[in-house]
Amino acid sequence: MQIVDAATAAVLFLDLQDDVISGFKTIGRHKLRKTAAALAELAALHGLPAFLSAIPLGGRSLKSVLEPLVDAVVRHRTFTSAFGDAALVAGIAASGRKVLVLAGVASEIVVLRTALDAPAAGYDMQRAIDACGGLSDRTEAAAWSRATAAGATVTSVVTKTLELLYEAAGKWGIRDA
Repeated sequence: MQIVDAATAAVLFLDLQDDVISGFKTIGRHKLRKTAAALAELAALHGLPAFLSAIPLGGRSLKSVLEPLVDAVVRHRTFTSAFGDAALVAGIAASGRKVLVLAGVASEIVVLRTALDAPAAGYDMQRAIDACGGLSDRTEAAAWSRATAAGATVTSVVTKTLELLYEAAGKWGIRDA
């Protein structure tokens, strides 16, 4: 797992839509909204490219995620993996970033499929566990296990925040002060 820094990372948000997030049992709606919004703010603050992929019938994307990501475009897909969307994949590739921090629902469906496809495409996939939601503890644990076996890692929004802060402190000359 690579340490995230502003030059190597991008963020991928999946199905974070008003009509979709209510059915998940492993994280409450309020917590999911807050952590996904924090990740969006973090991406905006540090200039990380952000990509949004959503299902067409899931309603509008979460306002708290969209607001800080001024230039982000929500791409609608009909695949169980964001990597089934050639234009999205091309956008990620054009960013030049090789570390993808993933947030979204459902852990057992689009999050898992994307986490499985990303390493095969040459990306270091890091799932922000506190910004993902699953159908049940057991099925989400199975999804995390399978994704980890394929090379994707588990992280958190808190961890990504601290990694980026550590990098910024070095640039400001205050890391070891």
